[in-house]
Amino acid sequence: MAVSPAAPSSTAAEPAAETTPSQSLPKADDAPRFETHIAPIFRAHCVQCHSADATKAELDLSTVQGVFKGSESGVIIEPGKLEESLLWDMVHEGFMPPEGEGVAPLSEKQLAVIRTWIESGAPLVAKVSPDQLASADEITNLDIEPLMRLRCTTCHGLRKQEAGLDLRTKAAMLKGGKSGPAIVPGKPEESLIVQKIHAGEMPPKEQLVRAGVRPMEAIELESLKKWITAGAPEVPAIPDVATNEPDPLVTDEDRQHWAFQPPRDVTPPAIDSPRVRNPIDAFVLKRLREAGLELAPEADRQSLMRRAYFDLTGLPPTPQQVERFLQDDDPLAYEHLIDRLLDSPHYGERWGRFWLDAAGYADSEGKRSADPLRPYAYKYRDYVIRAFNSDKPYDRFLMEQIAGDELADYENSEALTQEMVDNLVATGFLRMAPDGTGSDIVNTVVERLEVINDEIDIFSSTVLGLTMKCARCHSHKYDPLPQRDYYRLAAVFKGAFDEHDWLKPASVPGQTKTDDGRRFLACATPDEMESIEEQNQRIAEEIKHLEEELERTADEFRARHLRQQLAMLPEALHDELRKMLATPAKQRTERQKELAKEYENRLTLDDKEVTKADGYSRAKTEIDRQIKSLEGEKAGGPLIRALWDRGEPSPTYILRRGEFNQPGRLVGPGVPSVLTDGRTPFEVEPPWPGASSTGRRLALARWLIEPDHPLTSRVMINRIWKHHFGEGIVRSLDNFGKLGAPPTHPDLLDWLAREFVAQGWSMKSMHRLMMTSSTYRQSSLVSREADRRDPENELVSRMPLRRMDAEEVRDSLIFVAGRLKEEQFGRPDPVSVRGDGLVTSVADDGMWRRSIYLKQRRKEIATVLETFDLPQMNPNCRDRVQSTVAQQALYLMNNAMVRQLADAFADRVAAETLDPLTQIDRVYQIALGRAPTDDERAVASETLNELSAEWTRHLQREEKSTDDAPHRALATFCHTMMNSAGFIYID
Repeated sequence: MAVSPAAPSSTAAEPAAETTPSQSLPKADDAPRFETHIAPIFRAHCVQCHSADATKAELDLSTVQGVFKGSESGVIIEPGKLEESLLWDMVHEGFMPPEGEGVAPLSEKQLAVIRTWIESGAPLVAKVSPDQLASADEITNLDIEPLMRLRCTTCHGLRKQEAGLDLRTKAAMLKGGKSGPAIVPGKPEESLIVQKIHAGEMPPKEQLVRAGVRPMEAIELESLKKWITAGAPEVPAIPDVATNEPDPLVTDEDRQHWAFQPPRDVTPPAIDSPRVRNPIDAFVLKRLREAGLELAPEADRQSLMRRAYFDLTGLPPTPQQVERFLQDDDPLAYEHLIDRLLDSPHYGERWGRFWLDAAGYADSEGKRSADPLRPYAYKYRDYVIRAFNSDKPYDRFLMEQIAGDELADYENSEALTQEMVDNLVATGFLRMAPDGTGSDIVNTVVERLEVINDEIDIFSSTVLGLTMKCARCHSHKYDPLPQRDYYRLAAVFKGAFDEHDWLKPASVPGQTKTDDGRRFLACATPDEMESIEEQNQRIAEEIKHLEEELERTADEFRARHLRQQLAMLPEALHDELRKMLATPAKQRTERQKELAKEYENRLTLDDKEVTKADGYSRAKTEIDRQIKSLEGEKAGGPLIRALWDRGEPSPTYILRRGEFNQPGRLVGPGVPSVLTDGRTPFEVEPPWPGASSTGRRLALARWLIEPDHPLTSRVMINRIWKHHFGEGIVRSLDNFGKLGAPPTHPDLLDWLAREFVAQGWSMKSMHRLMMTSSTYRQSSLVSREADRRDPENELVSRMPLRRMDAEEVRDSLIFVAGRLKEEQFGRPDPVSVRGDGLVTSVADDGMWRRSIYLKQRRKEIATVLETFDLPQMNPNCRDRVQSTVAQQALYLMNNAMVRQLADAFADRVAAETLDPLTQIDRVYQIALGRAPTDDERAVASETLNELSAEWTRHLQREEKSTDDAPHRALATFCHTMMNSAGFIYID
């Protein structure tokens, strides 16, 4: 039983006629009572957070009605049942009251009083009339409708109504199907749905796996019968949404945290210093001077250039590019360099990778050991690279990824434009989470909710910088993020992510979005279709020619075999036998039939025998290799892995404790209340008149890009800053909440956030602003004073020395060896899994593309990338860890591919010069972006001579020519440079 919220509270001090929430429970006369014993404890320790004014976790402990109503997790008091009472679990385990709230923990004596009160049946002092008590067992349509969706509506709902039956609402149940009404109010035994379930006919056992449902549990069936017995009571389904009234769960005080307030309009401080090139320097210098510090000296031009190249392209500069920059005496030479790098196609490959990390990009589904591939995920990768290269405004970038399908009516367009296609490809952002539901056996609501949770986690951590995933099960412990807000956000995505109307992933996609519920859209512009058809037709013709060539080769082997066999037979039979073989079996004469019976098997080879013929298998292997290579060159079809609104989302219920079968209150779409004023409804409308889409994600996207949004611009600016300066202004990139790191330069963060918006959300403008500052141009040298006053470099008193990340390591090794294939976009390059577990990239004629184009299968990460900390994406990567372990040095020293690249590096140098000293200079220039010092040149020359002598002795022992010794020495020297700190670290 639960006290009705409408029942008046009692504060009577004197005992009155005794009433308990359960009259059947035994009571001791001296047991504690709520009003006299329990309420004072709650007032002293609990109501600060759990009262009518502050209902954290939707719990009010200030009144008896609130106590027995319970919280977002359900009933918290089970009279007489201590171990089933959630309140007791929370207080005796010490979870409540929480630390840091300024409230003392409960004493042992207070815990004993609460324990005795619950065990005694939770008695009250006040007399409460029966009409003031509401039964917790009362069941309405709001309890039964989610049960029907969980167990029945896969076959009797929106997409399918077998036997004409829809079980989503009471009205539909009364209407029934071909066999009549599904329920008879008041008569569960006469209700067809109960009869079918009792008989084990529904859901059909043979259909359970395919449908992704499980049989109704006994307690669920009892609830259904109880509802029918009560006459199938129905109450209005009014979802909890934001209104013009103040939010009861999130207060204005909750919104005072700096990250929940819009970025402030900050004026850069006036700093008298020649080092102030732009406002960034003024903000940083102000903090430094407050700590008694100044900026570090400016880095030398070579270091600065190498730093800029790696930061913006992920590749080292060539010797020619270094020379051009060093000889440029224009005062703005550095600024022009930044502009050139921002215009490089490699910029999008570098910075697109950072976004793909945050999005959780992978070319496979993950979750299961099979790890099925996502054949069209690469189109999203290409979209991201192109978006960065074109400097697509960040607000538009977000709009397309969150609601690209709701930006234009692509379904009714006569011809798709490139913009429409890009919009749809962009929605791949919301398809990146690990997803194992492609297998029927694990395609139930439980697994689907995991996928949705991962997507919300990716969205909230990447775009909002908030940790919302814990609010799936309970209100956030530290941030004002009620469980209700998690489910409001889930309702926003429900038009596309509906656990009761699910689209399965598939490695072999269908052709349209209606085909077998798969996640693919068939769409391309007319020009794209023409280009695809032309390319694939050309490749098909080449393959046909190769197949014809193979058939001609087979015919030659058959003809040779025939000549060899005829040579062993009487010459008089030769002509007859040839005519017999040339004549179809049904048209042969009796004489030819006799000859065929005796000689045909001897004179002919079937396909299997041809394959075994000497020489043919080699020809077939080579032609098969060429055909496979051509197949890989075929343009991807018009299919894209997209997300779209399906128009009729099922209702969203708060799931108590996040459990799929514990639906609570109905909620509607909305955004985290703490990021609003708490008095403004979340307005949703169809994206265009007559649209089948709900427009919910479009409303979310528009809310996100409001200029004064508290987090959108701050979070992205912080990410950009982190990748330039080593740490974010807020070091916890994914957590701007109360437990996140406070900003080291709050004024600078707000100024940058507002400047970002003022510059049209241009990311390239922000790169230019940061990289042309004196702050960025600092040396990495650490002074004794800076080390003492700013040991963690929180004040940015120098630039951090950083190690290359995984892609920079691999791409740089390939680049300096002259083996980088600069082809962009398209299907990912394959990887090979060796018997020893090493995962290697497959070369194309000795060339490799950049790492971003490698197939990124969650369970088959290229070893070189995994060794240098490429994340697995589970579900995404908020901030890469950087380890320093022995395996990294051992890999560079011993890996066969690295040694092969060192040989290629030596070939490149030797092709330019045969002079040893010039070769040394060239190796330094290519690998490190600078010439060697005199000491380095002397040591390198001596080392090269020793290596040459050692190789000579080795080749002599092997009894081989020693002519190759100098080249092998050069390759060893190149390999050594590839292992050096100067190569791996960026100053």
